[in-house]
Amino acid sequence: MTEQEGRVRVIPRKRIVKKLARGMQLTGKVTRVTNFGAFVDIGVNTDGLVHISELAPYRVAKVTDVVNVGDEVTVWIKDLNKAENRISLTMIPPGTRTIRDLQVGDIVKGTVTRIENYGAFVDIGIGKDALLHVREMAEGYVRHPADIVEVGEEIEAKVVQVDVRRNRVDLSLKGLREEESEPEAVDSVALEEVAEDEEEDILSPVQIAFLQAQAMREQRREKKRRKKRWDEFANDEILQETLKYARSDEE
Repeated sequence: MTEQEGRVRVIPRKRIVKKLARGMQLTGKVTRVTNFGAFVDIGVNTDGLVHISELAPYRVAKVTDVVNVGDEVTVWIKDLNKAENRISLTMIPPGTRTIRDLQVGDIVKGTVTRIENYGAFVDIGIGKDALLHVREMAEGYVRHPADIVEVGEEIEAKVVQVDVRRNRVDLSLKGLREEESEPEAVDSVALEEVAEDEEEDILSPVQIAFLQAQAMREQRREKKRRKKRWDEFANDEILQETLKYARSDEE
């Protein structure tokens, strides 16, 4: 066998970028990580690039916080440049809302995940909880956020600020809960007492609406306060029972 006959013929890989399409879902392996993104081998002639802004629906400070070399990832084709043989990928599933999609004034739905003295955090589906500050929970004074919302509650809120750089979204409830007030649920005694204190016997529609909203808000707050007191009482009862049994075991 001659030297030439013994050589293995290497057939160059053909470019198959033309068989790809925007929106196609693929699985690949991260081959290289840079400050601006990660390159992923998706089984074609050219590795695709997942830009740092396409790694997650929220802002990513460092690429290696999400992926590292050797990781197997699911990606979607965002764009194809056949002339330059470039493939742009994304790890954000199609249809996912991101912070970049939000605009001031948008009405969003979310779930309260945490309550602090200064406000509540709400999961609105962008990977980072939005802040509902206590001063944005009502037109009037709010003593504590727990008087208005509770963990696990689904709410509808308005976007009042979007800061993509800081990955922060601020929400507000002002003007969105007035429709919850119903005339038949208002404390009629309270309305009569207010009317007696006024010099005029007849209230305007605006005054009536305001008093109705105020009464409903106070009823919700009182309900939350009663529930909190009951929870504290129940926890105390459980503690006392536990201590009683502990003492009996020691004796």
